Amino acid sequence: MTPEILDLLFPNKLPTVAEIEAKYPPRQLPEGAVVSRLAPSPTGYLHIGNFYQGFMAERLAHQHNGVFFLRIEDTDQKREIEGAVDVVLKALAHYGVHPDEGSTLDKGEVGVYAPYTQSKRKDIYQAYAKELVAKGAAYPCFCSEEDVEMRRKVQTKQGLRPGYYGSYAKCRNLTDEEILANLKAGKPFCIRLRSTGDYSKRIVVDDLLKGKVSLPEYDIDVVIIKANDGLPTYHFAHLIDDHLMGTTHVIRGEDWLPSVPLHIQLFNLMGWPLPQYGHHALLQKLGEDGKRRKISKRLDPEANIAYFAEHGYPQDAVLEYLMNLMNASFEDWRKANPTIPVMDFPMDIHKISNTAGALFDMVKLNSIAREVVARMTAEEVYDKVLTWAKEYKPEFATVLENNRDKCIAIFNIERGIGTKSRKDLFKWEDAEHEMEFFFNRPAYDESLLAPLAHEDIQKVAAEFAAIYDPADDNQAWFAKVKQVAEQNGFATDMKAYKADPSGFKGSVADVAKILRVAITGRVQSPDLCSIMKILGKDEVAERLKING
Repeated sequence: MTPEILDLLFPNKLPTVAEIEAKYPPRQLPEGAVVSRLAPSPTGYLHIGNFYQGFMAERLAHQHNGVFFLRIEDTDQKREIEGAVDVVLKALAHYGVHPDEGSTLDKGEVGVYAPYTQSKRKDIYQAYAKELVAKGAAYPCFCSEEDVEMRRKVQTKQGLRPGYYGSYAKCRNLTDEEILANLKAGKPFCIRLRSTGDYSKRIVVDDLLKGKVSLPEYDIDVVIIKANDGLPTYHFAHLIDDHLMGTTHVIRGEDWLPSVPLHIQLFNLMGWPLPQYGHHALLQKLGEDGKRRKISKRLDPEANIAYFAEHGYPQDAVLEYLMNLMNASFEDWRKANPTIPVMDFPMDIHKISNTAGALFDMVKLNSIAREVVARMTAEEVYDKVLTWAKEYKPEFATVLENNRDKCIAIFNIERGIGTKSRKDLFKWEDAEHEMEFFFNRPAYDESLLAPLAHEDIQKVAAEFAAIYDPADDNQAWFAKVKQVAEQNGFATDMKAYKADPSGFKGSVADVAKILRVAITGRVQSPDLCSIMKILGKDEVAERLKING
């Protein structure tokens, strides 16, 4: 390629490749250290699959004395959404997945390999593209999108593999004279790789997660610099950035696996060492037809990682669930280490399941969340609920702030009683409903007590109210429940009741149910004795007045 053509293709003053390499020297890290990254595109919310990938990459780096960095891949600027970068940063911060380098919420970009935003690295990509063109490894393509699409239709109609390759690579063999004429005529152009692959041959890829995978060589002359803005495509940008930023491990979804031969070809072409690629199975769900499918942005609200923060799932619950999907051994580790932080789990990258894909199960997540909340103190639960409410339910936050001691007492009911610790609360948005009857007297609904007679209900409630003492412990409280039951013809011995139910109006369980419905408006609640203590004698007496 002549200097004149190179100057027309790359008219801006660019740094030399030597200058770039000097500016981004190799990292000085301990042997075996891992450098990994999360590299989202700012095109909307952070997908749960991307977060899963980033969490895996972060654990891999930080458990191997390395560096985890955040790179923003914004070269597809037509799809960029304003504020999307902050969405990513807030999501990572919320879960404590902290990049060592890259964009931050309040400090701009941090790290010596900046900029970490690809649109700010345009001259770097152009410099390397210019070098490839100069040595004949890449070339300008003047085909319009319509030209390319027309050829794809012809290939498809003929039953051929679609793509810009072989005889269908129209601009691959243009002479310098033809290139110069097109440039002087002002024809738009992109820069394409001159592929060295042969699709009839195969290569074996030693994938970090999937093991040895056989794939065909890549023979398509892909675009590396786009025509409209001179920015690189993903394939070219990630190659240069991963080299300059010293990336040793690339963790990404298995949908990128077919691109590995292209990326190997690019690294070999540049003479750079290849990072270790690990392709994880994509997160899946069971569809309505009972078949597995990928988590969908359109169908699944939980595809957005922000869904879990908005609904008040504890951060540790989400992390524990994702860790459980990564390593099956995590569940046993958690049982053996119930109080150790999730980040202390020694994740084994070689034990990540890659067969059918990780099945995302909300029921399992909810179960883990119950266990996580059950391990917290009442004060911790209060603080977490308050933090959530301040952002998503400010009116509820005001109630919490104005009644701190009472709320902590509520959260403390049945808390910390070994394996029987209460597990009704598993996400913070449910707290308002669970606590509502403590602050607002519920409507009395006698239909919940059918088929008990109204007169019996009224009498039981009145008699218990007359002898209730908030100072009673659970044993004394229940003795009074039994006393009222016996006085009103309800069985206090469940064996006797089951043997002859017709001989009683009901059992002591029915008496407790009468009190529960009158006090809470519900047939199920945490420990009723504790609830009554928090409400106080006067409020209990008022709620036990059954009129009519």
